[in-house]
Amino acid sequence: MLQRLNHKQTAARGQPSLEGDRSLRARVALAGLLVLLVVTMGFALQFGAFDAPTLRILMIWAGLDDGQGLEAVDQMVITNIRLPRVIMGALIGAALAISGAVMQGLFRNPLADPGIVGVSAGASLGAVSIIVLGGTVLAPYAQLVGTNALPFAAFLGGLASTYILYAIATRQRRTSVATMLLAGIALGAFALAMTGLLIFVADDLQLREISFWGLGSLAGATWEKVVSVIPILLPSLLLTLYLARGLNALALGEAAAVHMGVPLQRVKNVAIFAIAAATGASVAVSGGIGFVGIIVPHVLRLSIGPDHRYLIPASGLLGAVFLILADCISRTVVQPAELPIGIVTAAIGAPFFLWILLRRRGILDL
Repeated sequence: MLQRLNHKQTAARGQPSLEGDRSLRARVALAGLLVLLVVTMGFALQFGAFDAPTLRILMIWAGLDDGQGLEAVDQMVITNIRLPRVIMGALIGAALAISGAVMQGLFRNPLADPGIVGVSAGASLGAVSIIVLGGTVLAPYAQLVGTNALPFAAFLGGLASTYILYAIATRQRRTSVATMLLAGIALGAFALAMTGLLIFVADDLQLREISFWGLGSLAGATWEKVVSVIPILLPSLLLTLYLARGLNALALGEAAAVHMGVPLQRVKNVAIFAIAAATGASVAVSGGIGFVGIIVPHVLRLSIGPDHRYLIPASGLLGAVFLILADCISRTVVQPAELPIGIVTAAIGAPFFLWILLRRRGILDL
């Protein structure tokens, strides 16, 4: 009774209250995830087909070692190959996981994910369009945007898909989950069809450039790509922190959120923009990597609760850890070849998605 009274008093002050205060556990989890991310990045730098003295190179960067006697190839492997790949994996994992958390909060359903509902397919269509048509039909646009043409085109594709999906699934301030999933499947199928058409008319050079899009890969990560994607990824991820209070209020219903003074339409617009930017930029540099946005937020929601003040940053940290580890598996499990990272995430994510469906229907009581 006292807990319910406190919840009512909190709501009366205009602050959304979520059942079960797990803020202390969430803060501890955030600190633990930050440490885990640092450890995982160090492990990923060390782990690979080529054994390089990672610890010594880190000491050289810190000014604790003069580097004498160290092979140039060792420094090249760590500095120019593994480090940008690890940073790219961390950025994309964080972006996909945060996008999933925000989309699930926006639709108020844990099944929402940019990859499942067609947003990633729309972003892929935008990116492939600029690859194939950037020298002809879209040449003026490509010259106007410059080196950021590819991530910006992917962003526009993701933005269009997200906006259309939200407009179709929402009627009279209510979002139909069934409509959302069906519309997402239809949008994804249409985007894939258009992407296939562009691939059909592409030349050999363009085909080689877009060959990794099907299952995703971090193999092409370079410092140039990291620099090109940061101006889009970081602002979009920082925008999601602004959404925490609004998404918490939205969990209680749109009417309750409005009564609390939450600028609901602004929250929705910012959420759509942030999801599209993060997903589009991720797809532009890594291709389609699925299930990160549905696995990570759901696991965290079960452990630290649904409070988006903690769920959003925790999703970013755990998403970065998850994708870095998945990339370690993809580049070592079939040496000397490399397994597309999308196969690894799908092998983990597809059974997890089925488990969520069965659990929501009451078939599994776990």
